[in-house]
Amino acid sequence: MMQDEAVGYDAVEAAAARLAGKARRTPLLNDPAIDERAGCRVLIKAEPLQRTGSFKFRGAYNRISSLDAPAIVAYSSGNHAQGVAMAARMLGRRATIVMPNDAPRIKRDATRALGAEIVGYERGRDVREEIGDAIAAETGAVLVKPYDDPLVIAGQGTVGLEMAQQAREAGFTPELAVTCCGGGGLTAGIALALRHHFPAIGVFAAEPHGFDDHRRSLEAGERRPHPTGSTSICDALLAPMPGELTFALNRRLLAGAVTVTDEEVMEAMATAFERLKLVVEPGGAVALAAVLAGALDCRGKTVLVVLSGGNVDADLYARCLARARSTTSD
Repeated sequence: MMQDEAVGYDAVEAAAARLAGKARRTPLLNDPAIDERAGCRVLIKAEPLQRTGSFKFRGAYNRISSLDAPAIVAYSSGNHAQGVAMAARMLGRRATIVMPNDAPRIKRDATRALGAEIVGYERGRDVREEIGDAIAAETGAVLVKPYDDPLVIAGQGTVGLEMAQQAREAGFTPELAVTCCGGGGLTAGIALALRHHFPAIGVFAAEPHGFDDHRRSLEAGERRPHPTGSTSICDALLAPMPGELTFALNRRLLAGAVTVTDEEVMEAMATAFERLKLVVEPGGAVALAAVLAGALDCRGKTVLVVLSGGNVDADLYARCLARARSTTSD
């Protein structure tokens, strides 16, 4: 079996059945002002309204519910951490999360509030995978990866399955889809689901400027890291390179990848706040930013866009909105 054949559309349907009554069926939103500005019909999936404030709960629950182990360990900058902590709590498991010390406080506090133990590390100095592996070996806990896992990918794919169903219910046939992309699990799962329902759809990954490892990898035909030394406010999307399994899927399923600047992300956050009344974190806004900034040609098309999460510290959120609006008025 080829690596990418380990995950198929049937796994997404199985995940949807497992998540029924557990994950929220988040709305698919449309706003005429956003359509006019983008020059296309934009259908926006509101995953900030998901349990724990991001899509990550879907994959975490799908994976953990398949395990018999009483203890779970995971590494995450925050959204996977909360998804794992929530799923573990619902399923009666202990959870230990390896998190960078610079993770947003709202994500650290929410993870602790869900009953998980946090083990901190220094981003750029320590290797989170090594820490997680060591905890698993020492305690017998099962490692739940943030994206490079078939059941996690299938769980994230339920976002795409719902989008396909909701678009059809509204009478639309989408031609493009844009997803926020870090390690590639959400992108791979969504692409699996959407390409099943709409074989001709073009699915694009959106990444922060300077963290374009998917764009580089797709162009090279093999996994490539992004250059070191870049910075971004999109803390949820700073994986150094695509996952092995996620890239095996994405190189087959994606039409390409685009990048956006932090300024374009902040503008998308402000637009989501003003037009959709949604709080969106920087990493959760990159797909909308790509459409609003014209990073790909959407003119006259029906486009699916994922807002992937809303876990952002209040002071950073306020600064992003103020910066976006001060730039617009200049």
